[in-house]
Amino acid sequence: MSVPAIENPIGLRGRSQELAALERVLATAREGASAVLVLRGEAGMGKTALLDHAAGRADGFRTAVVAGVESEMELPYAGLQQLCAPMLGRLDELPLPQRDALSVAFGLREGRQGEPPSRFLVGLAVLGLLAGAAQDRPLVCLVDDAQWLDDGSVQVLAFVARRLVAESVALIFALRDLDNDHELAGLPELLVGGLGEPDARALLASAVRGPLDPLVRDRIVAEAHGNPMALLRVRRGLAPAELAGGFGLPGGRSMASCLENALHQQFRSLPQDSRRLLLIAAAEPTGDVCLLWRAAGLQGIPAGAAAPAEAAGLVEFGTGVRFHHSLVRSAVYGRAAAPDRRAAHRALAEATDPRLDPDRRAWHRAHAAAAPDESVAVDLERSAGRAHGRGGAAAAAAFLRRAAELTPDPARRVTRALAAAQAEIDAGGAAQADSMLAAAEAGPLDDLQRARLERLRARLVFSRLRGGDAPRLLLDAADRLAPLDAALARDTLLEAVGAAIFAGRLSDGPGQREVAEAARAGPPPPDPPRMVDVLLDSTVGLIIDGPAAGVDALKHALNVVRQAQAQAQESGAGDADRRWLWLAFRVTPEPLAPELWDDDAWYELAAGAVGTAREAGALAVLPMALTYQACFHVHAGEFDTAAALIDEATAISEATGGAPMMYTSLVLAAWRAEESEALALIESTVEEVVARGEGRSLGLAEYATAVLYNGLGRYDDALAAATRACRYEDPGFHGWALAELIEAAVRSGQQEVAATALDALTRRTGAGGTEWSRGTEACSRALLSDDEAADALYGEAIERLGRCRIAVHLARARLLYGEWLRRRNRRQESRTQLRSAHEAFTRFGAGGFAERARRELVATGGTVRSRTAGADAELTGQEAQIARLARDGLTNSEIAAQLFISPRTVEWHLGNVFSKLGVSSRRHLRAVRSSPRPVTPMG
Repeated sequence: MSVPAIENPIGLRGRSQELAALERVLATAREGASAVLVLRGEAGMGKTALLDHAAGRADGFRTAVVAGVESEMELPYAGLQQLCAPMLGRLDELPLPQRDALSVAFGLREGRQGEPPSRFLVGLAVLGLLAGAAQDRPLVCLVDDAQWLDDGSVQVLAFVARRLVAESVALIFALRDLDNDHELAGLPELLVGGLGEPDARALLASAVRGPLDPLVRDRIVAEAHGNPMALLRVRRGLAPAELAGGFGLPGGRSMASCLENALHQQFRSLPQDSRRLLLIAAAEPTGDVCLLWRAAGLQGIPAGAAAPAEAAGLVEFGTGVRFHHSLVRSAVYGRAAAPDRRAAHRALAEATDPRLDPDRRAWHRAHAAAAPDESVAVDLERSAGRAHGRGGAAAAAAFLRRAAELTPDPARRVTRALAAAQAEIDAGGAAQADSMLAAAEAGPLDDLQRARLERLRARLVFSRLRGGDAPRLLLDAADRLAPLDAALARDTLLEAVGAAIFAGRLSDGPGQREVAEAARAGPPPPDPPRMVDVLLDSTVGLIIDGPAAGVDALKHALNVVRQAQAQAQESGAGDADRRWLWLAFRVTPEPLAPELWDDDAWYELAAGAVGTAREAGALAVLPMALTYQACFHVHAGEFDTAAALIDEATAISEATGGAPMMYTSLVLAAWRAEESEALALIESTVEEVVARGEGRSLGLAEYATAVLYNGLGRYDDALAAATRACRYEDPGFHGWALAELIEAAVRSGQQEVAATALDALTRRTGAGGTEWSRGTEACSRALLSDDEAADALYGEAIERLGRCRIAVHLARARLLYGEWLRRRNRRQESRTQLRSAHEAFTRFGAGGFAERARRELVATGGTVRSRTAGADAELTGQEAQIARLARDGLTNSEIAAQLFISPRTVEWHLGNVFSKLGVSSRRHLRAVRSSPRPVTPMG
């Protein structure tokens, strides 16, 4: 892409809206803020011309440009490296973890033990580079043909685009139509459509020098659909007779094919050496002129071959090679004969230094190969390892896929095809994984390979649909693996148990118990057992024997995970260890800590999971860890903290293209009694999880509904929801749902239903033996007890719950006790409990329960004090988070690293915080927090 301003303004005729948008983006960056714009439209609509115009208008800006190239889509971080190359002099200014991650991603150094860099850390590093480059003068980054950027580059740039706030950076993308799943979807965009008919006619007239029959003109304009490039190139695609009189106008030929033909005809009209040079340039995506001429020299192409191609307006040879449009490259390369393409790649491979760029050399060798070639396959296999080490999962998969295709030996081809399928699953390439598994299945499989293939098929099913057939398929794979590889079999069994837990009540195959029994009958654990083995056995015990019988194993598993987490934080977990640590959070401790009613372990694991994920920059795991931590803070009554964590998790999911994790959001909305929002979240969650077969999440949605309606005092509705939640024993929150069921049933006059639920709850609370579990049991038992016993049980519940972190249940115990006291005309005692409950629920933001406590308090003849709220209530979620971290003494750089934003953005947010709170420095923040302001009471 060229930097100078457009020479021919006619090419921008009719683009006033687009030009105005570009001016706004540049003006925003000039004023010290960030701006992002995605120009979206079909090929030839003028997106590149608009980017060139923006570059020409960016006076005083530092400019960074990159263009995606289709043949380079699978080389890790290739586009990102080109964009950042002018800024790498600032690499040393980045924090060490970010500097190391970016250096590994760009191949400047190798990762530790071959581990890939965290994509989050790479994103933070790029964010830091851009912010640093914009300190002296504004920066404009122009990204053309973004649809052809490699996955790593586009994910990082999308992350950066969503985190830019207060930096003088303009980031402008141009790409063809994108779907809702594209990384850039959701960013501010402008559709670059066809020109209007008057502008299209004027542009056509400027391109056709000579007579133009009106009927022909109207047909050309109609078929071009306002595409400027089609209109400018039409004279090269139609003969003079066709233009002048309409004789011989090709019937049924679309303008798109006419454009493609015109470009190819221009190419074919060049001298042979020029065509060969242009084909080499089209096959070499980096625009490296030195490499191009080395390859040309190997083919005997003289230097004079460049002039005719430049004169034709197809390409420019300067400090780099630049095609005037990506369609030129595709027309040259796509229509070339296969032997000619292979010859071009062969020359490029020979001209590429094997020490400096072995991966690109291997890639060219692969494209040059006309038949299977073991030496090429070996090179590709090595490149796959290096790509994985640089964090290029998609690139590693592509290298392995091509290596398998070029492997002459059938047995070795099976091995590589299985490795490629594994890499494709890790990279999210389901269709390619299917293809590689089919290729492996067609070869001579031994028993272990057959078992591995079945395991990969099962994992592929689970990655697409968490419920469905995944538990059965994983069990079958584990059964095949058992006599061949006991360790891998037990790994697969844990995955099967996890799949069964996710499927829950919606499983259409073996249920949790059946899967657990099969796992117990599987291979025994090694001595000493791995963390995987401890997790498997304890989870199986939980499902089969119940919490009471398996309590010791559950506690042991919880301790093992806590120790593993501590070690990971101290020394850094390896990639394989971290995978099982994350699986531990997804399969076991998330249910285990609440299942054991261990609030201390829950707090420690939640904080540790977030800390480890932040430190590792674990792209896929951090939103889950934040959501897990947010759920703890909901139960601790720290709703604002929970909301801030949910906001961060959502922002990260959006930045990385992941699905938002809304489960804690709906529980929080239920506690807050935001009925319309909660019900909307619950309804959308139910639709999604039913489609995915996630029965456990369906149970969680029913539990949230019960909380909502108990808070609102609609006990019949709460009873119906809690009954549905308790029909299946989902690990982790089944005990909570039983407590909701007991309260709703008692208030609805269903004493027998409540008594049955109490028996089930007692079996679970007894297993935990914690203050939380005993307090919950005492409170639920009090609801079903006579006066004397109830009085003592409520007192016990309040005392026990007061010694743990689960503040919302302490407040509920006070509410229930206050309601019980009022009904016995013990008004003074009742007011004490109800006032305490009301103040706590108000402080939490639990609107339904606060209103329930207020009504009861008023009924006793008591007065409701004006409730207070901290000054944080005026702040947005991210502002509140930044304010809390600043209160804790963290620097702007430390806050930025924790929240995945730039220090400049932290400074900008703190300015808003100071303004809203009426303070001028960090030292005043603590005083503001301790000085609440009055708020109008509810009701």
